[in-house]
Amino acid sequence: MRLGLLAGTGDDWREGLEKVRIAEDLGVELISTGEAWGKSAIPWLAAIALNTSKVTIGTSILNCFSRTPAAMAQDFATLEEMSEGRMLLGLGSSGAQVIEHFHGVPFQKPLTRLKEYVEIFDILISGEKLNYSGEIFNLQRGFRLDYHRPRTKIPVYIAAITPKSIRQTGAIADGIFPIHWPKHLFEALRTDLQAGATEAGLSGKIFTVAPYTRVAVLDGTAEDEARWREGRRLLQYYINRMGVFYWQMLERNGFADDVAKSRAAWANQDAEGSIAAISDEMVRSCQVIGPIEEVREQLKERAALGADIQMLYMPPGDPKEVGRWLEALLK
Repeated sequence: MRLGLLAGTGDDWREGLEKVRIAEDLGVELISTGEAWGKSAIPWLAAIALNTSKVTIGTSILNCFSRTPAAMAQDFATLEEMSEGRMLLGLGSSGAQVIEHFHGVPFQKPLTRLKEYVEIFDILISGEKLNYSGEIFNLQRGFRLDYHRPRTKIPVYIAAITPKSIRQTGAIADGIFPIHWPKHLFEALRTDLQAGATEAGLSGKIFTVAPYTRVAVLDGTAEDEARWREGRRLLQYYINRMGVFYWQMLERNGFADDVAKSRAAWANQDAEGSIAAISDEMVRSCQVIGPIEEVREQLKERAALGADIQMLYMPPGDPKEVGRWLEALLK
């Protein structure tokens, strides 16, 4: 059972760093952070790199529109030197609202852009001269990114959820960050990735499946009901307020009835009804919830079903409490 943590700066970045150091000492394998319309991820990754020594450090995720692929490679060249070769690039397309109305960039051909972006990033990190002819990027002056390379390949993981993007991920990336992915479909996801790799002439390629994993520990108190509700609310939010891709993904993955009931309630302005429409089965399939002993067994089960690194959300609170929480999970 391999665990990672989604670790932003939080309200106090110093406290956040203390949590990261505790997680590294306990054997957490990957620390990553995302970026939407809040703070930049890059300075925070640099702070983590300088305050850790062995944990892998990554993004989950950065979008492929607001920085050019060359700018991203420059950022990661610096981070690679600081971390002595411990970086991982997590990428996604984001969506039109953020890309156009926060960054002011047209949201066009996201899959094509993502493919070309990864290919250009790989060229620059490898040390080769940059000559690239694509549909979006045409780069022909042979620039080379010079820095002290701990290695010539940085792993790239992609947040992909549609069939087409999953197969493309198999062709261009090393891993995937699925979200709200039912546990019984992890191996099917790997099969689709491998099919994409085979189509690209990369038969036998090995992938890391690293699902975002919400964990809720039930303790037999009155708070347990709220923990169940939060699990339902999270799924309801993605179904009803995050565009079409998430509810279509969950529909394809066996939860058409939950999705239909939740969306119908939401359309009738019944927010509580749309939350209540999410079944226990759906929560248990996409999340980890139960008393601590069951949580540990569920995490082990998910690992056996094909979750290579389970990306847990860093809990709020005092660093020592977070350390005790992680220790309990890892027993």
